[in-house]
Amino acid sequence: MDLDLAQVRAFLATADRLHFGQAAEDLSLSQQALSKRIARLEAELGLPLFLRSRQTVELTEAGQRFLEPARQLVAAGDRAVAAARHVERPLRIDVWGHLFAPMRTLRQALDRLPDQPVEVGAARDLPSVADTLARAETDVGFGRVHRSRGGDGEASAAGLTHRLVRLEPLDLVLGTGHPLAGRTEVRPSELRDSILWCPAAVERLDLLQRFSDEFGVPTASGPANLGLDHFLEQVAADPRRVGLIPADLEPAEHAPVRFVPLVDPTPLYAWSLLWRPADAHPGIEPLLRAFADVGRSSRWLEYRPGKDWLPDTDTADLGTSPLRRPGV
Repeated sequence: MDLDLAQVRAFLATADRLHFGQAAEDLSLSQQALSKRIARLEAELGLPLFLRSRQTVELTEAGQRFLEPARQLVAAGDRAVAAARHVERPLRIDVWGHLFAPMRTLRQALDRLPDQPVEVGAARDLPSVADTLARAETDVGFGRVHRSRGGDGEASAAGLTHRLVRLEPLDLVLGTGHPLAGRTEVRPSELRDSILWCPAAVERLDLLQRFSDEFGVPTASGPANLGLDHFLEQVAADPRRVGLIPADLEPAEHAPVRFVPLVDPTPLYAWSLLWRPADAHPGIEPLLRAFADVGRSSRWLEYRPGKDWLPDTDTADLGTSPLRRPGV
């Protein structure tokens, strides 16, 4: 049978919304026109795709099986139209890990691709990016990719691949009233009497949770992540609080905080690119090469065993990156 892409788009919009009226609005159709398209698709397939009632709309088992291939089909159709019209679709990049300012790193790679159109979006976290990648709603993610405790994590479960592109040293940030504020450097083992302040619930912040567990630093958090300035204000509000922050960030002039290097070991934040290998956007390979170039020139993947600290799940990626220098 020949699938009608308009009918498939109607199915996808309804599967995403599980509401015929909202799906019709998304496609600028009447609800009657949307229902007819789905009815024709179901008739062609010889299977119902939705279970309908007065209150709910749900996918049938056939609808669930049809969903992901249907997304790939529509994405392929869009690429075919763009290729025929010689239209280069922007590379869509979703970033997360906002407290650590991902655009500082991403921008340096994108500067080497001046002719590549790019759209950058802000994502909540790794699971949300893995979901949008699996749905083909974005092309590449940029942030810290990690396996969850006791599992393989969202990336591998969704059939995605990733590459480590930067290991960024982290400093200690603390208020000027903290007992360690006058030090020129601090060891993580000296923080057991401090409180590691987290911008959100520590259960959602894998790196901070693992740092806390590794070095025995108790944690506390605020109700919401309201950005870097608010985070620094919260750290400074209690002389027991400390935080982790990229070493090359500068605190705002008015913030009563100090940045102090952490040593023996220095914690590193592992930045990775994450993408869907099936039907990958052609801009991903140039982006990987740009990261490789700037990574080599800026020594982004240097790792000193015994002097630097990464969670075990991050060190497993060191050997897979082509940027790591032999013997480092």
